[in-house]
Formats: sequence, structure tokens, C-alpha cells
Amino acid sequence: MRDTYGSDALGDDVIEQTAVGSSLGMRHSIRPRRALITHPSTTPAVARRELPVDPTELNAIPPAYVPDTSLPRWHELELVQTGARKKAGTTALPVVDASRDSATVRAFDLLRTRLRQTTQEHGWSNIAITAPTSGCGNTFTAVNLALSLSRISGSRTVLMDFDLRNPGVAQAVDVTARGAMSDFLAGQMPIGDHMVRISDTLALGLNTTVDENAAETLQAAETAHTIERMRAALQPELVLYDMPAMLAHDDVSAFLPQLDGVLLVSDGSQTMARELVECERILDGQVPLLGVVLNRARPNSIPHYN
Repeated sequence: MRDTYGSDALGDDVIEQTAVGSSLGMRHSIRPRRALITHPSTTPAVARRELPVDPTELNAIPPAYVPDTSLPRWHELELVQTGARKKAGTTALPVVDASRDSATVRAFDLLRTRLRQTTQEHGWSNIAITAPTSGCGNTFTAVNLALSLSRISGSRTVLMDFDLRNPGVAQAVDVTARGAMSDFLAGQMPIGDHMVRISDTLALGLNTTVDENAAETLQAAETAHTIERMRAALQPELVLYDMPAMLAHDDVSAFLPQLDGVLLVSDGSQTMARELVECERILDGQVPLLGVVLNRARPNSIPHYN
């Protein structure tokens, strides 16, 4: 996460400190207090009387954020079975993880390796997978990229279904979602209740409910707070966000402040060059465009190795 907060000029009487453990890296300016001269008191001491407190009044105002007191670590997330690694064709999307000997798998492995090298070089971790328009295959790309990353021993990848208007990751990997993503992002579901692992190296945040106010949800302060808590608890190397089309709604634009980079999926049969240019214009000066993934490419455009 970037620190988007500027710092005022500090005088000589200001001690500047960095808050240790702060997930946002915000700086706090602490002014030293002046010494206070104390004098003997000549006023006789008066006994203080404590008034009784009604215990029911202590929790009269419910907190806006329901705290996750357990904060489960990675290995404490429930491990569930998935259909994504079964025979190809048994899931809603053509998940390629079941068959390693194919040009498509090699293409995802190459994308995985290049993405890891780039993110590790720059210290990035929050990556969105989106497309100019719907139907380009960004969910297909996000799921298969996550599965490819999960084959790296000792790694930790989180895949979040952030296409709040049309969630599809749960169906793609054949795993039952546990609740609405909007409730989780609002702090109304603990991490351990919402997220699951499908392997030692891959965790999922799934969604059951369509959110018509997706853009408002994604730019809410509670969403940023929940993501930081999730990352602090699970310590993933990469968090992939399967997001809706950029040109259909402002959902992706609303979430850009939380991202380190964007992968754009282009459909070889429908995406226009002007649509890619428009997406690049939206991202310019906001978040790096890490690359364009060509989906449904012509067969002869994918190299084969003997």
C-alpha cells in the first residue's frame, strides 16, 4: 500500500517518529511536552465519591466494526476440497490445472514467473486482474494464474473475488462460498469465517451475493481496513483480485488506491485497440499496468516445445 498522505513542514521542536507496526506507514509528529512546575497544595483534600455505573450502559453504542479477535494465521484457515484440480471440464470454467502438458498451462506458468519477478523486485503484492469489457476471460485468467502460483512450494497466494456485481470464482473452482464479500469487507465477518484454503499455498475469498453498490463498497474505509487486517494475519506473498471490466463501471477505478499493479486481459476475438488505450489512460499516473494478457489467441501464436 502506498502512503498517500503528505507531511507538513516540521519545526525544530517536533520529534518525527514512524509508527512501528503501522500497516499504512503513516508518520506521526509528536511534540514534546513542557515541564510542569508543581507547588505544594494549601487546599484541604476533599474526599471523592464514586457514582455507581449501570453495566448495561457500557455497551450502549455498538461498534461499527465487529473485531476479529481470533485473527487466524494461514495454517489455521479451513482446508476444503475443490473441483479445480479434477478432470478438465468438470468445473464452470476451463481450469487448466488438471492437465499440465498443454500450451495453455505453459503460458500461465510463464506469466506466473514473470509476475513474481516483477512484484518481488518492486515489493508489490496487491494485483488486480481486469479487462476492458465483460467476457474477455479475466476470471479464467485470475483462477488459472492463482493455481499456477500455488504450485510453487512454500509460497502463499490469496485470490479474492472482487467482481462484486457478478461473482464467479466459487463456481469456477467448485467451492462453496461462505458469505457476501460486502459483509466481509465491512468487517461483519471474521477472516476465519469467510476465507478458506484449497491447498497449503492458496487461499480464497469468495462471494455469494451480488452487490449493486460495488464501487461504493470498494472505496469505503472499512474495505481498506479489512484488507490490511487480512494481509497482516495471513502474510501472503501475492493477493490477486478478480475484478470486473474497467469500462463497464467505476469499480476498478474506485479500488485503484489499494493496488500495486494491474494485469489487463484482452480477448483476441472482441477487444478493440481503442479500448486498451482507454484502460491505459485510466491507469496512467495511478497504478502501473504490468502487462496485457491475450486470451483466445490464435493457436499458431502460442509456441510449442518438443
